[in-house]
Amino acid sequence: AQLSSERLSMLEPILAHWTGPVSLALYLTDPESQSFLDLLSSSSLLSGRCNVGYHVVYKEGVHYPVNMLRNLALEQAVSEYVFLSDIDFIPSPGSSESLRSSIPSMLSDQADRVLVVPAFENTHYSSQNFPATKADLIKMLDVGEIFTFRSKEWPQGHRPTNIPHWRTATIPFTVKWEPDFEPYIVARRDNLPRYDTRFMGFGWNKVSHIMEVAARDAEFVVLPDVFMVHQPHSASTDLSMFRSSPVYRDCVMRLKRGFVRDLENRTGKKLYDEMFTKDVL
Repeated sequence: AQLSSERLSMLEPILAHWTGPVSLALYLTDPESQSFLDLLSSSSLLSGRCNVGYHVVYKEGVHYPVNMLRNLALEQAVSEYVFLSDIDFIPSPGSSESLRSSIPSMLSDQADRVLVVPAFENTHYSSQNFPATKADLIKMLDVGEIFTFRSKEWPQGHRPTNIPHWRTATIPFTVKWEPDFEPYIVARRDNLPRYDTRFMGFGWNKVSHIMEVAARDAEFVVLPDVFMVHQPHSASTDLSMFRSSPVYRDCVMRLKRGFVRDLENRTGKKLYDEMFTKDVL
């Protein structure tokens, strides 16, 4: 995953749930780097971990180089398999162990398969009421405390995960890729494309990566026993710009069109029939 100084507070909640190795790219200024070091030394949880790699990139320019940072974290990972996540998501307790046990049967002989970890969002600004089990999460879904991630603002992003089926699933199940799908996945690191660094800030930076994964004929398999929950936070500068600036949104659309054209030319596949009539989020 990647993060800026505004998300340093997420490190402890994530590492409290995730015991496996971690590769993080941090986008920081010099003073922010010192604040990070202070946090690292003052936290018994963070300082006690020896399987977390922190890779600092010093800030330069106006926009947040999200995909460059993701590529750095991915390239510096030392494990054969990786879970591509975002820093504002907390994985379900025991998910590292569960994924590690799933990989031999699910991925070792299936080079074109990726595993999907269902994503949800919490309505509370706290990780204290995090669901300990899938049953707890379903109860919170039923009472409206948790929702499928961005189900109101960007339903196409996670609709293919098929949460209605996942609720009662006890075995992994395959879903079809659709345009704008942006699941969080587990895959063999060497089989993954790198993120397209044309996308900076907010808008289509992860959708484009999943589209390239799909263009390689990947099979998307949803796991029934793990999940992740997004923690609410204030909007980033780039998200605020996306929402307020028609010029910013037009730039994202132009990048989107260029990326899809390039990918279709490379693969010979028609991937996005509606791209010239649909808006980005």
